[in-house]
Amino acid sequence: MPGICCCMGTREMNKLEIRFGEVKTAISVMREVAAWGREQGYRVWPDEWLTMEELITLDAQPENFCIGTIDGEIACAFILQWTDADYWPNAQKYEAAYLHKFCVRRNFAGMGMTKLVTEAIKSECRKRGIRYIRLDTGLDEEVVKEIYLDAGYKIVDILDYDNGRSMALYSMEV
Repeated sequence: MPGICCCMGTREMNKLEIRFGEVKTAISVMREVAAWGREQGYRVWPDEWLTMEELITLDAQPENFCIGTIDGEIACAFILQWTDADYWPNAQKYEAAYLHKFCVRRNFAGMGMTKLVTEAIKSECRKRGIRYIRLDTGLDEEVVKEIYLDAGYKIVDILDYDNGRSMALYSMEV
């Protein structure tokens, strides 16, 4: 699948290019960022969750694994799905793009990558006639919550679980 591009405004760089179908590279970036997060004391995904066997599902096929590059350097990775039966079971296919496991490499942290990736995803959604971008995070993940709210997402639902954890469901109109 061809990549999508979006211009970057804050740093002297060319553009962000999103490439689909990058399973191994995307998972490698996810594991790298998760390891850094654990070193910092953040609650992040354990490595055993970040494998092809765990991440490839009916909703997340190999073509949904993305990396974002800037000037040829890998800046981020994520999964971009067109359905999400786990968190949005009543949504129709292609009603929204679902962003999962979004990770930014340390060299690109603090540079507005969330907004930049969101703009690139919006562009892809417009091509496909998709109206929303959606994602989920732990409700108590305050740093992540602030990043997504700042990027223009809104919390539209909260799922409470028996184990005491809650998930925040975010949405943004394209």
